[in-house]
Amino acid sequence: MTATQNRSLKFQDLGLMDYEKAFEYQSKLMQEIIDLKLKNRDRTDGKHEETPNYLLFVEHPHVYTLGKSGDEHNMLANSEKLKAINATFVKTNRGGDITYHGFGQLVGYPVLDLDNFKSDIFLYMRNLEEVIIRVIAEYGLKGERSEGETGVWLDVGKPYARKICAMGVKTSKWVTMHGFGLNVNTDLRYFEYIIPCGIKDKSVTSLKRELEREFSADEVEEVKEKIKKHFMDVFEATLI
Repeated sequence: MTATQNRSLKFQDLGLMDYEKAFEYQSKLMQEIIDLKLKNRDRTDGKHEETPNYLLFVEHPHVYTLGKSGDEHNMLANSEKLKAINATFVKTNRGGDITYHGFGQLVGYPVLDLDNFKSDIFLYMRNLEEVIIRVIAEYGLKGERSEGETGVWLDVGKPYARKICAMGVKTSKWVTMHGFGLNVNTDLRYFEYIIPCGIKDKSVTSLKRELEREFSADEVEEVKEKIKKHFMDVFEATLI
């Protein structure tokens, strides 16, 4: 690690926030980091400033988001249906196809300068998966990776394989935004209006469904603490 690397993360729980507002906030943080990196690059005195990193938690009202390489045909509900179910549809700039965010889902947005860690997007994605795999293991669930299908799954290779955590990110100048959505108390019926992540033959699940119980507000906070702990362990980081 060089003197200019910074492995501390500023944590913020944004609570309930519209997707587009959270997107704007992430974009602002990302651009500030990029601007600082460009400023450091152009300095000739060797006095580089540390770039910050952030870990944001948020919960969104019902929204379907389509990644930049996604297929709109995977959105099965028309505008009238979206209105009826009180949901919105947004095209966004992350990787991946279509997914759902909503009440009861724990969304994490790491805004990291990967030059503070390792400039390897493949490793970054596997590390995000590892965080969630370790978290759900504390609830007796065996999370797995499915080759070619980003995210965390249960019973990979079986007819009833199902995804419990979706992931999609964007990077620019090795700075990340977007992240993961872990289904905790999520109303899984909302996934019926899309082909999740463009994968037709696999379903989605949640901690609530797998453990057959609703998570209380205190228990949701415990899930957040577990994510923070394992994130720090996997990324060898500190939280501030």
